[in-house]
Amino acid sequence: MPPLKFCANLSWMFTDLPEFKQRFYAAASAGFRAVEAAWLYDSDLQELQRVKKATGVEVVLINTPLGDAKAGDLGLGAVPGREEDFRKGLDLAMQYAKALDCRRIHLMAGRVPVGADRAKVAMEMEDTFIQNLKHAADVLTKEGITGLIEPINTRITDPRYFLDSPHQAAAILQKVGHPNIKLQMDIFHWQVMDGNLTLNIQKYFPLIGHIQIAQVPNRNEPDSAGELSFPYLFSLLEQMDYQGYIGCEYKPLGSTKEGLGWVEDYWKRHQ
Repeated sequence: MPPLKFCANLSWMFTDLPEFKQRFYAAASAGFRAVEAAWLYDSDLQELQRVKKATGVEVVLINTPLGDAKAGDLGLGAVPGREEDFRKGLDLAMQYAKALDCRRIHLMAGRVPVGADRAKVAMEMEDTFIQNLKHAADVLTKEGITGLIEPINTRITDPRYFLDSPHQAAAILQKVGHPNIKLQMDIFHWQVMDGNLTLNIQKYFPLIGHIQIAQVPNRNEPDSAGELSFPYLFSLLEQMDYQGYIGCEYKPLGSTKEGLGWVEDYWKRHQ
């Protein structure tokens, strides 16, 4: 069984360094061969290209833009009436992804409108999401980029996020019907949403295009105190021959570097 591959999430790790270009160097120095980030759009793209080349790290994943963050947007994929804004955001994400040779874009679903009844708007939001995902699939396929949808839990993280379970996501993927749109599994969210991690991983493994990790309930390092046994989960993913990267999307308890013992131990065991 080949060892798992881990990438540093630069939106969560090395955040004592204010600029993303500094975090690239820090991740490479810590031993990571790849990075991911939520939103790099405030950074100069040419500078990011230079840093990527200088460090030699792979950029694994970025997200589509939030939309109007001040107005409460958290992605626009499933938000009715914002289709044009979603497409503009996808174009910007494509610009960054192509320049950084990034092969995955998380297509953020967005939130249920303030004051709306989730059950009453669910069908319209799902229809909007499916149409936007079909458009994205056509655009991304031309560039060899995979689109991802990620369920986010509504119990801890965001009570209004539209896509809130792996089951809902799998049903939407079936309706989209395009192999270029896959499921992003954040183990933190899946545990909070539904538990049954082993069964859900096994059930949805064929749909999974990317994985992220953090301990539950406080989203810290995998070896911090919490509900999950990551040695077991890593062994499970090894047995299932997971070939993709695992994004370290967690909040370090202290400095990022001081909390990397878990991954350093993994790398040593698999040398």
